[in-house]
Parts: sequence; structure tokens; C-alpha cells
Amino acid sequence: MTFPRKIVIHSLSGFRPELTGMVRDWIRDGVQYVGVVGHEAARIEDAIDDLCMGDGAEPYFMLTAAHDDTETLEDAVFLAEQISTIPGSVAVVEL
Repeated sequence: MTFPRKIVIHSLSGFRPELTGMVRDWIRDGVQYVGVVGHEAARIEDAIDDLCMGDGAEPYFMLTAAHDDTETLEDAVFLAEQISTIPGSVAVVEL
């Protein structure tokens, strides 16, 4: 499945192992931004950053952001839409 270059993860249940495969697919598809809002947002953002870094030999640059408990899904999508250097729509992925 091909995704837009900007994604917002709406975390309903926190970190899940299938995130690894999702991030690998996003790297392959050229995703440039992932925002995370909801349960364990900071943990999920850290995991994405780690996957993008890999072993350090060929890191992939992806802008990431974790939103705190005061921010809503709508806030996260709004922020992603404001990133004018990355064109296109925003996909919301529930995790």
C-alpha cells in the first residue's frame, strides 16, 4: 500500500510490534513525516526514530513528532498539514 508523505498515527493501544513493518514500508514509500498522538506517543516516536537510524550505515531522514496528552488527533493532523516543505495530504493510521 502506498501512503502520502505525511502520516499521523492515532495510537489507541500504545506501542505494538507491527510498527516495525509499517515503518519499513513507509521508508520504502518515501514517507517524510510521522506525527504520533495518543497512548504512548513518545515511545512510538522513539521507536520510529530508532528504525530510521538502523545501524547508522544508511540512516533515513524522517521528521517525527510526538503530541502530548493535551493535543487531539485534529491538532496533530493540523500540524502535519502546515508542513509546507512536504507536499501532499495527510493519512491517519490507527494503531
